[in-house]
Amino acid sequence: MFKFITSKPLWVNILVGIALAFLLIIIFFGLLSSITGHNKYQKVPSVLAQNVDAARLNLMNLGFSVEVTDSVYDMSVGALSVVRQSPEPDALVKAGRKIFLTINRAVAPQVEMPNLVGFSYRSAEMYLVTLGLKVGDTSYRPDIARNAVLEQLYNNQPIKAGTKLFVGSSISFVLGSGEGSGELLVPDLVGLTYEQAKGQLQTLNINIGSIVLTDAVKDSASAFIIKQNPPVYIETTPNTKTLNKMKPGQLIDLYLSTVAPIKDTTNH
Repeated sequence: MFKFITSKPLWVNILVGIALAFLLIIIFFGLLSSITGHNKYQKVPSVLAQNVDAARLNLMNLGFSVEVTDSVYDMSVGALSVVRQSPEPDALVKAGRKIFLTINRAVAPQVEMPNLVGFSYRSAEMYLVTLGLKVGDTSYRPDIARNAVLEQLYNNQPIKAGTKLFVGSSISFVLGSGEGSGELLVPDLVGLTYEQAKGQLQTLNINIGSIVLTDAVKDSASAFIIKQNPPVYIETTPNTKTLNKMKPGQLIDLYLSTVAPIKDTTNH
């Protein structure tokens, strides 16, 4: 072969070399399209919510390669199901493109139970949601702290802060009803100024409800109470009045006026 090449004039060899190079270039560019899959595109099917093994098989049967790159936890889908894919469903990609999958964990992660005693129900609920925990049943117990968390329960048993729980676990609350467990006589506030009545109610743990202005009251602090609800006395039988009772934490409505009332002493 070398004798054949060397026996030819140099210019012939140069022309042959150029022709061979030109032929190789044509062959290369002819094969490049099939090698790179140029102008061959496929639509990516949706494998969301499918089990990862089934999703992998479906994609590989269509010529795609598959790689699981991440895992998350989502209570709304099944374990080991596909929650995200890249490229997205219905995207047009080159044939044989690699599809990346994010799957749902088989086992829920764990979080530490916080101490929510003393929190308002709304704040405690928001706190649980941020941790991935659920709010279970609620019950009430006499306590003047209305809707405050008095106790936190898991499976009907008290749960301490720091206890490990699976995400998705339900926590139940015992809340304050807003009323004390004992009873006391309704205080007589008629004739007092609003400021005096407020101080007396605070010592009794009774809350002020509605405030009704009966005339042009400009300074409510110095206005007089001319009526209250509940009243001091109730009529249990005709013409028979007894002292009324209420629980700590209950509400009392006050009617204010700029004119002091004339006290009715017939009930005393």
